[in-house]
Amino acid sequence: MQRRSLLAASLAGSLPLALAARAQPAWPDRLVRFVVPWPPGGLNDLIARAFNDPVSRALGQPIVNDFKAGAGGRIGVAEVARAVPDGYTIGMGNLGPLTIFPHLFRDIPYDAGRDLIPVVMFAASPLVLVVANDVPATTLPEFIAWVRGRPDRSNYASVGVGTAQHLIFEMFRQRDGIAIEHVPFRGTNESLPAMLRGDIQAMFDTLPLMLPQIRAGAVRALAVTTPVRVPQLPEVPTLMESGYPDIDVSTWYAVIAPTGTPAPVLARLHAEYVRVAQLPETQAFLAAQGLIYLPNEPGAFAARVAAERARWGGIIRAQGIKVE
Repeated sequence: MQRRSLLAASLAGSLPLALAARAQPAWPDRLVRFVVPWPPGGLNDLIARAFNDPVSRALGQPIVNDFKAGAGGRIGVAEVARAVPDGYTIGMGNLGPLTIFPHLFRDIPYDAGRDLIPVVMFAASPLVLVVANDVPATTLPEFIAWVRGRPDRSNYASVGVGTAQHLIFEMFRQRDGIAIEHVPFRGTNESLPAMLRGDIQAMFDTLPLMLPQIRAGAVRALAVTTPVRVPQLPEVPTLMESGYPDIDVSTWYAVIAPTGTPAPVLARLHAEYVRVAQLPETQAFLAAQGLIYLPNEPGAFAARVAAERARWGGIIRAQGIKVE
C-alpha cells in the first residue's frame, strides 16, 4: 500500500511537467525573422540569403530577411537586442556594431555584452593591406621602414573613424612609432580613386573589394589579416608572418540572438549554420565572393567577440580616438 501511494504521488507530481513539456511546441513552428542591419542589395544581403535559404529548408520554416539599416548597423542590432528571446527574431552580427562601436558612441541603444548572444560566425572577410604602385615596398616591414624614413609625408585611408581598417593602422602607429596621417573616406569608391591619384599611399580593405584591383595590377597587396593565408592570394603573407603575431582581424558575418534565447534553439542554429557553411556549394559561393569560413565550436565565437571588444576598447582608449 505504501509503495502504491508513493508511486501515485510520484506520477501526480510528474504529470504537470509532462503536460507542460508536451504543450511546448517544437522550435520553430512558424517563420523566423532575420534582422539584417544593412540596406538590401549589398554583400550582407547576398550572404544572408545564401545561408538563410538552406538553413530554412533544414528547419522546415521560412527565415525572412528584415532589413533595418542605419547608424552603421546599430539600428538593426538594437532591434535584435530588444526582441522577445523566443528564437523567432535573430539577426546578423558584424565586427563594428558588436566590438568597436560600444567604445565609440555614448548613445548606443544596446549593451553588446549584456543584451546579445553571439551564436556562430558563418562567413568572414579577410582584410588586405594594399599600397599604391609607386610605393617602393613589397613587404610590410619594407613599408614601415619607408614610412619611418619620410615622417608626416604618408597617408592611409579607411572607410571611417573607428573601423577595423582605421584601428589596425593605429596598432602600427602605437607599436612602430610611425608618423602617417589618417584620411577617412565614406567608402572604397572614394578611397580607391584617391590611392590611384597618389593622395594616399596605403589602406586596409576587404578582400572581396580589393581582389579585382590586385589581380588587375592597380594596387599591390602586402599582407592579409587572417591567421593563415587566403586561397585567393596564396602568395601574400599574413600579418603574423610579417612580424605582427598578435594581429588577427576579420570582418565577419554572424548570427546573433537576444539574451535569454533558449539554449536548444541556440544549439540548433549553431549546428545548421555550421553545416551549411561546409557544403561544397557554400564553399564555392564564399570563394567567389572573396570570403572564407573560420570554424568556431559552440561558445568559441562568443569568446572571440568578448576578446575583440576588449582589444578594440584598449586601442581606442590608448589612442584617444573619438567620433565627433
